[in-house]
Amino acid sequence: MSRKLGKQTTPSPPSDDAAELAPITAMMSSRLMVLANLLKRGAILRYKRLTGLSSVEFGLVASLGRRPPMSVIRLAEAVGMDKGQISRALAELVARKLVAREVNPRDNRETLVCLTKAGLAAHDAIVAGAQERNQRLLEQLSKDELAVLLDQIDRLTDTAAQMLADEKHLS
Repeated sequence: MSRKLGKQTTPSPPSDDAAELAPITAMMSSRLMVLANLLKRGAILRYKRLTGLSSVEFGLVASLGRRPPMSVIRLAEAVGMDKGQISRALAELVARKLVAREVNPRDNRETLVCLTKAGLAAHDAIVAGAQERNQRLLEQLSKDELAVLLDQIDRLTDTAAQMLADEKHLS
């Protein structure tokens, strides 16, 4: 006697692209990571060519931007790294006169960092390069397609943030 374990359906044939991929690489998160990694690698090469900055250095310059001086701790939080990780990159940026350090006049235990005139020029080159790359990436989409894509990214980001919060709660 055979037992039916549930509604059985015939799976639809996979698309040609999906048929070539291993199950994990066909997932949305994997595809988005591939896209993000390709964009990051291209950005690293471009900013190295345009400004001579490493990926950590251009991240620091981009984060400092045209803001008032900020503490090293706040900068570390902004770039998602610990203070120790960015200290060597900051030292290099100070040596190259792209970043200035000063003691916080309100708390002499704290160091503030900001971009110098040369650092602002590097920042502006990074922003211009990012805008050009963004335009090239999105020029293939219509205005309506772009609006839908950005809405979907926002929705996926909200869901991913909730998933992260759920995981933190379970840990």
